[in-house]
Amino acid sequence: MFSLLYGLWKHLYSKTEFHVLILGIDKAGKTTLLEKLKSTYSNSEGLPPDRIVPTVGLNIGRIEASNNKLVFWDLGGQPGLRSIWEKYYEEAHAVIYVIDAACPSRFEDAKSALEKALRHEDLQGAPLLILANKQDLSDSVSAEELARYLDLKKLDERVYMFEAVSAYDG
Repeated sequence: MFSLLYGLWKHLYSKTEFHVLILGIDKAGKTTLLEKLKSTYSNSEGLPPDRIVPTVGLNIGRIEASNNKLVFWDLGGQPGLRSIWEKYYEEAHAVIYVIDAACPSRFEDAKSALEKALRHEDLQGAPLLILANKQDLSDSVSAEELARYLDLKKLDERVYMFEAVSAYDG
């Protein structure tokens, strides 16, 4: 009887948890995005942009929406930290890849890091959202221009989307 009631309670009140990786090279705006998501969609206040420091390791954010919990893992993007990314791939349900659209000189590095991540077998089939961040800056390129530059051939079999955003402005 207890197990029946517990099962009913669990069904009615439990939330499905989804893990979302926030990846990108350093200074792309990943942590600013996470803090903006937290302040917009949860009861917690995110850090103001002027208090955000480079991520060493990871930052975690949790958001609840209807019957779902979204757990965001913001992983550090410095070259020495990218090797730990793959330790999180197996549990990831989706990937948000953030690119600084105002810094074309770093597009090649961003493309290389993204391609390496997408080749990993644990991320096969994971939906991908590529954000052309820093649209608040006048010299940023559009999401369409970034998509043309990245020219990611192997995205055809994956659910993906490019979007222009400003993590700073929301």
